[in-house]
Amino acid sequence: MTNLVNTPHRIHSVAEFHQLLGVPKPLHPLVSIIQFESIQYLPASLPQCLTFDFYSIWLKKDFKGKMKYGQNEYDFNEGVMSFFAPNQLITNQIQGEISHSGWWLIVHPDLFWGFSLARTIKDYHYFSYAVSEALYVSEQEEHLVTGLLEGFYQELIQRIDDFSQPIMVAQIELLLRYADRFYHRQFITRRKANHHLLDQLEDVLTDYFTVGRSIELGLPTVQYIANALHVSPNYLSDVLKLHTGQSTQQHIQDKLIELAKVKLTTTRLTVSEIAYELGFEHPQSFTKLFKSKANCSPVHFRQSFN
Repeated sequence: MTNLVNTPHRIHSVAEFHQLLGVPKPLHPLVSIIQFESIQYLPASLPQCLTFDFYSIWLKKDFKGKMKYGQNEYDFNEGVMSFFAPNQLITNQIQGEISHSGWWLIVHPDLFWGFSLARTIKDYHYFSYAVSEALYVSEQEEHLVTGLLEGFYQELIQRIDDFSQPIMVAQIELLLRYADRFYHRQFITRRKANHHLLDQLEDVLTDYFTVGRSIELGLPTVQYIANALHVSPNYLSDVLKLHTGQSTQQHIQDKLIELAKVKLTTTRLTVSEIAYELGFEHPQSFTKLFKSKANCSPVHFRQSFN
């Protein structure tokens, strides 16, 4: 039976997911770690589209199959870590025998109640990353992550006591911090690709105003820019801050001021007309932004060139 993309099968609990995969019951109601080698065959009734009520972290090698995260093809390669947040749509195209290896950590958000990670886990942007944003770990990093996951498994098989939850939460937080380090390393080692992304950002913004989308749609949003570049808003912001020190919103504002200065010095358009062409609903908002960026009003800027 194949589920349609618009009717995903929702997995509510860790135990329910174990049952779906045909593996033994979890040792803890809120968290589990599965070795891919233990999943020999996927059930014939496995839904094609899934959404989980829990966090999912994968470290996998030699993956055979195609998957989508949201509507994007997800790039699976050897030594790749993947991070999925609750309520994200995952579409699989896997049939028959599973031949890949690695670890699969699944954690229900309830495990974090009473701990700072319940709040700070949202700061780890890679949980919302798109297709090209998987984490490619080096051999050394893979060994480190594997050691962390093996240590977590050893804690999981211990008898549950008052120390179990804080220890497991601390281990998960350590894993996330290392992943954060690896992602920043990936940003640095992929400078050429990221500089290409900056060039594409400039092209998208230029096109937006050249073809008149600002008049039709208003000011460009961060989400619009990210969609046009096929990355998530968080990933785009991370790359821009690393290479330029500015957020996506600041880049958009700088482009607006750059275009406004051109119009103020080369056309006879009024300030209100310029604001409208750039996508501002109210001229006052344009004037306020211009003052904050240029340290003078649009009118005074124009007068300084006359």
